[in-house]
Amino acid sequence: MFRAIADALRAVGGALATVVSLPFRLVAKLFGGASRSTRRV
Repeated sequence: MFRAIADALRAVGGALATVVSLPFRLVAKLFGGASRSTRRV
């Protein structure tokens, strides 16, 4: 039973980590693309 609870918590934690890291990845991609384009000019 404890293993099932631990697995559920792990799954929820993984989903939360993904949702939290997505906006940061998008921002990093935006800034990366902006810095790349400014460097070219």
